[in-house]
Amino acid sequence: AQLLAKQTFSLYQLAVPHSLYCNGPSGICLSYLLSGYKPYLDPSAVHPNPVLYRKLQETRHQPITEQDLEYLSEGLEGRSGNPVAVLFDTLLHPNADFGYEFPPVLQWRRDKQQHLPHLVLGRATPGGAWHAMEGSMLTISLGIWMELPGINYRDLTNNGKCRGVTNNRATPEEISSYYRNYVKLMGLKQNFGVHEGGKGVGYQRVQGDTHVPFCLFSENVVLATGASDSPAQLGVEGEELPFVFHSISALGLAVSRKKLGPNSDPVLIVGAGLSAADAVLCACNNNISVLHAFRKHVDDPGLIFKQLPKTLYPEYHKVYHMMHSQTQATPNMAPQPPTTNMATSGGPVLFPDYTSFPEHCVVSFQPDMKCVLQGSNSLKAFKISMALVLIGTHPNLFFLKGQGQYLGLDPTKPISCKQNPMDVHPYTFECTKDPGLFAMGPLVGDNFVRFLKGGALGIASCLLKRLKKKGKRRNGGEEGITTITNGVLS
Repeated sequence: AQLLAKQTFSLYQLAVPHSLYCNGPSGICLSYLLSGYKPYLDPSAVHPNPVLYRKLQETRHQPITEQDLEYLSEGLEGRSGNPVAVLFDTLLHPNADFGYEFPPVLQWRRDKQQHLPHLVLGRATPGGAWHAMEGSMLTISLGIWMELPGINYRDLTNNGKCRGVTNNRATPEEISSYYRNYVKLMGLKQNFGVHEGGKGVGYQRVQGDTHVPFCLFSENVVLATGASDSPAQLGVEGEELPFVFHSISALGLAVSRKKLGPNSDPVLIVGAGLSAADAVLCACNNNISVLHAFRKHVDDPGLIFKQLPKTLYPEYHKVYHMMHSQTQATPNMAPQPPTTNMATSGGPVLFPDYTSFPEHCVVSFQPDMKCVLQGSNSLKAFKISMALVLIGTHPNLFFLKGQGQYLGLDPTKPISCKQNPMDVHPYTFECTKDPGLFAMGPLVGDNFVRFLKGGALGIASCLLKRLKKKGKRRNGGEEGITTITNGVLS
């Protein structure tokens, strides 16, 4: 099935004005804004940015969704390349980048007559990929940055108690619980549907394991599928072998089933990002030997660890210290047990059974459970228990023509959140090459929940303004929106 001009999908010929394909934080936030919740300037609030505050006061009796977002966004700077994302973030978390925790300057009012009919489709419980993440890890973002409009994160977690500096971050379990409860508390549950599918076919589970195909027609569609559906691969010999995995969950499963332990052969972890660091921490905490290979030099300024404050992310800096100090000391064509390596910097060895291989790449995986690593002037073979290739992910847009490549900034390249995001209008998030199709979140370069909410503001504002311009009354039959989640056509 392909996305056609009128956004037609094969749901009991059900006509839904608006369709959102994602039940993660992107879809949840947009559903909130389409359900009659309107943001106004709080009369008692003063924004620390005097220019923005003056603009907000000019139209203080008008909801933000009805205002000129380009005018409000002008001159603002932040960590997102999308101006509306920066605007919404500074309204929800004023001066957050300077370390302040000021309250939002918005006041939310609900007008049920302004509810815009829509359907949010996802594979499972609202919350998206957060339900599938390992529950004990900590998020990169602070817990309060993961919250959605209208309900304080701390009010639903930890009884509102503020924890230590590090623990101001949250666990995936806390976040998934927050999103699940948010949908219930804000009265959004009726907007969400569950689907399963593959190969371009959508199915609805009706009773037990019974699945019924469905077709959906919608004038507007929002893609909010995220970017974690398809793991990036090395493309080397043997990558399809059963001991090679592309998800950290495989390591946790092997540990829980007692398939790995202190006496196992080393685990090979490939990658220099946070997922790879999480895998290193998991293995080290379970006394499992680790071989850690990555292409970059340990002093490469592009490494994510250099962007994280040590006080807030001590566990990642522990991994970075090992990457830097516990490297393979001497090039050798023969296998060398990692436990014999000493810290090359002369400092303390944090975990003696860890060895890093900077500026190395995987040449091949062999059926006899060996991997071959290549450095600048060496070739090494190691016997391993399993390999984790954690070098990033890509969105799975199989339900779009050509995997949606035509929608990218560069239509000759695959959609990539960092290298080639979808080409959208900066204030409406409508795809420039397919009117009626919108995109938000990682698909347009916003990988953090803190900023993807801006896409919801831009899209909701666009649709509400168009509806008002057409002069249509809210009677359940006007144009609407559907949302896609998890990269599966619904």
